[in-house]
Amino acid sequence: MADLFEDYRLGPGWDEMFSEAGVPRETYEALHATLQPLSSAELGGRAEVLARAFLDQGITFALKGVERPFPLDIVPRIISAEQWRVVEAGVAQRVRALEAFLADIYGPAQVLADRVVPRRVVVTSAHFHREAAGVVPPNGVRVHVAGVDLIRDEVGAFRVLEDNVRVPSGVSYVMENRRAMANVLPEVFAATRIQQVDSYPGQLLRALRAAAPAGTADPTVVVLTPGVHNSAYFEHALLAREMGVELVEGRDLVCVDNEVAMRTTAGEQRVDVIYRRIDDEFLDPVHFRADSVLGVAGLLNAARAGRVTIANAVGNGVADDKLLYTYVPELVRYYLGEEPILPNVETYRLEDPDVLDHVLDRLDQLVLKPVDGSGGAGIVIGSQATDEQLAGLREQVRHDPRGWIAQREVALSMVPTLVGNRLRARHVDLRPFAVNDGQQVRVLPGGLTRVALPEGALVVNSSQGGGSKDTWVLAPAPRGAGEPAVATLIPTPRDGGTLALDEPAGGRLALDEPAGGVPPTRRPDPGPDAGPVAAQQQQQQQAGRLDGGTPC
Repeated sequence: MADLFEDYRLGPGWDEMFSEAGVPRETYEALHATLQPLSSAELGGRAEVLARAFLDQGITFALKGVERPFPLDIVPRIISAEQWRVVEAGVAQRVRALEAFLADIYGPAQVLADRVVPRRVVVTSAHFHREAAGVVPPNGVRVHVAGVDLIRDEVGAFRVLEDNVRVPSGVSYVMENRRAMANVLPEVFAATRIQQVDSYPGQLLRALRAAAPAGTADPTVVVLTPGVHNSAYFEHALLAREMGVELVEGRDLVCVDNEVAMRTTAGEQRVDVIYRRIDDEFLDPVHFRADSVLGVAGLLNAARAGRVTIANAVGNGVADDKLLYTYVPELVRYYLGEEPILPNVETYRLEDPDVLDHVLDRLDQLVLKPVDGSGGAGIVIGSQATDEQLAGLREQVRHDPRGWIAQREVALSMVPTLVGNRLRARHVDLRPFAVNDGQQVRVLPGGLTRVALPEGALVVNSSQGGGSKDTWVLAPAPRGAGEPAVATLIPTPRDGGTLALDEPAGGRLALDEPAGGVPPTRRPDPGPDAGPVAAQQQQQQQAGRLDGGTPC
């Protein structure tokens, strides 16, 4: 029988399975031993079982208007316990720093007064919302859930690619990938100690309940979805079901006298915490888009009055701005007094004329990204662009240098991936998910590994045709499987300083056992107004966004 890896070629990036041709790294030895004797037909058959399982369960996403199963590759990605300790410590550190930054800029703004971050970087961000200034969450948490995108560079070192602290999506695929893989590669699971990921819904619910307004003994939590036409609706429904809470749309909620209630067959029921999966712009027609039919009028006023908690907080998107990303290492030092554990990818800020000229002269060697882009939309990889594309890009960047960053082209690490009936090296990234309850930042052991399926492609987003892999974090000997590492949350920000709100903005200003049992997930009837509702649900997904501006 032919060796499944006999014609596998190492690619241009760090190969995570092989240290050299035919020699697997220690973390992959058990998996390699299982896969090597399989025939292409047998591996392909197992892959078909995976695809059918996802389609039958409705685990899908929308790509160019077509609903399709989320591509899950049969070869998992494996991370050792030692490597994971670096990842989880670095992700938790980054979340703490961004939490401090958000509390600061929507409060005293000392970071601006101290010139750690230029004021113009904040006030010209498309996602800096002055409406959120002075809104203080009950337990001080604004980033209840974070997804920090990482890559491994040419020497295998983890680096941060971008931050997602608005409404990061994709954790449902982490959980479903694991359930599916356990059925198609049971022999590897039997031989490998893998940390579990099914504790996430319980961790999330505990964090949401901890964020309830003061004095709330038994808080009511809901998941607010744009609705069935949103391509991440599967995830919204899954999380609501797993947490044992109601899945609602904006029309199911009403806000009167700064109190938010949910309409039920038994009458109105007070709501204390809203885990929203709706963009800021659609969340409250009183303060944002007046034509929104997805949100709840008066919701932000209720949050300001301390009667309801919105998770994640309004205005978090300023921390997702890719220009602000370049300052995060300085924010770690400023707020935490620590050196960054995970470095950024080398990045150029283009508002400096000398830097801009240098970048424009090297466009064919760099990666250019719009600062408020998501889902891989707008990214130009210079080495793969045509002369015409580079000429158009040059004009765009020169006209709006604030709107772009430039990064060196990193050869993302590679993992064997089933392409057709053979294994081929393909580039991957990783989105670990962190949950912050105000006392601790817990990083789920694993995360969403996204894989660029076309040969040579570096853009891994599902909205750009990418797929995913199950991510296995090996359990360390002293700790039981499935027990997440914990990072203590450090109190932030410093006193002093004010934010000049009238300054020109330059553009656009395993839950153990849920109380009350587990209600069925509601899939609301679109109703007579489905036309405008569907249009706005889909409008949120322009430029490849899955939901909340942060796609997977």
